[in-house]
Amino acid sequence: MSRTKPHEIVERALELSTADGCVVIADEQSTANLRWAGNALTTNGVTRGRTLTVIATVDGKEGTASGVVSRSAVTAEDLEPLVRAAEAAARGAGPAEDAQPLVTGTPASPDFTEAPAETSSAVFADFAPALGEAFARARAGGRELYGFANHELVSTYVGTSTGLRLRHDQPNGTLELNAKSPDRQRSAWAGRSTRDFKDVDPTVLDAELAVRLGWAERKIDLPAGRYETLLPPTAVADLLIYQMWSAAARDAVEGRTVFSKPGGGTRLGEKLSRLPLTLRSDPNAPGLESAPFVIAHSSGDDASVFDNGLPVPATEWIRDGELARLTTTRHSAGMTGMPVAPGFGNLILDGGGDRSLEEMVASTERGLLLTCLWYIREVDPATLLLTGLTRDGVYLVENGRVVGEVNNFRFNESPVDLLSRATEAGRTEKTLPREWSDWFTRAAMPALRIPDFNMSSVSKGV
Repeated sequence: MSRTKPHEIVERALELSTADGCVVIADEQSTANLRWAGNALTTNGVTRGRTLTVIATVDGKEGTASGVVSRSAVTAEDLEPLVRAAEAAARGAGPAEDAQPLVTGTPASPDFTEAPAETSSAVFADFAPALGEAFARARAGGRELYGFANHELVSTYVGTSTGLRLRHDQPNGTLELNAKSPDRQRSAWAGRSTRDFKDVDPTVLDAELAVRLGWAERKIDLPAGRYETLLPPTAVADLLIYQMWSAAARDAVEGRTVFSKPGGGTRLGEKLSRLPLTLRSDPNAPGLESAPFVIAHSSGDDASVFDNGLPVPATEWIRDGELARLTTTRHSAGMTGMPVAPGFGNLILDGGGDRSLEEMVASTERGLLLTCLWYIREVDPATLLLTGLTRDGVYLVENGRVVGEVNNFRFNESPVDLLSRATEAGRTEKTLPREWSDWFTRAAMPALRIPDFNMSSVSKGV
């Protein structure tokens, strides 16, 4: 089966199907990675795998039911049992609430019958020597570097009984670098998102981390409270990704989210920010390209297996500070009367600013500069109140200069509320969301200035 081309597997599974409708998704995945600790490589490796998902639909008097079964390492002998298992799951289920006719009419991908794209250790051909140089610089500067670089390439093939034959190749790379002082008392982090590791330089990140470790030589204790705070792009991305995960139209209409209007309806059309913020997704955004059609392995609030293959257009979720769209499937769009707005593969915030984070620091009289956030959890869905911790460096800025590192904090904030209180947005740049990097990496964000960010308690975390 490993020698069988993915499109042939899709075609064979469709041939085996006896259901009223069938969707087959073949995901061919390859990864290459490097890991290092104490200024030396520790491990590296390359992996490959295949996952096959079969979605069967069965029509009945009360409606259409769906059954979904996914398995990895499927052999030729496993293929028919997999199809039958999906059909059995559909026949044993009640009518699917999100049932819709399977998508038709989308032109076939011209490369549908071609072999999957694959990554290899060659993706690090230029990066690895630069990493070695970063090790040498760190060693000479009394720093220890830890971290990893991971590159993944997934070729997804989607075929349906209604004639769709679609393919998308998704490269995804992450670089995380952590610098520590020899006594491990000081730590600083930097991360980057990349498609091919040609636009990331570990020596540049090491130089940035060296500055931050220098800032941390002076320790300053601060109490909990509200502080003017500069949120770097990575932190803004983590908060707004969570906000978008909570932006399903149906949930808002049913009064269960921060986007529900008191007394009924939604907050669509409401001004969320005084700044001209535009939050958008675009599958063709340069450097952040994502699938131009729906790939849904399961159904949920913002996805439906019946929508597989549906085109994904560029969408503005917030336009000039005003809430413009909530995520919908075809089913939830029909329920709510809203336009179809499929879930997003990337997220971009434009705020009209052109200043770098360094320039924003230079104009700060007194405030905090964060590195990143982690362990973000929801406290109250009605307000989207989130809690979490700062990590790997919180710095005090006075009169435009960083004067030292302060203790870490636990924060309590709603990203929707933060947008309403933000007084400045910097220059939008590609960033790696640290908290959600295992699930979502394609983001571009500006730094935001928040005049009264709520540091609710002091944390002993690092």
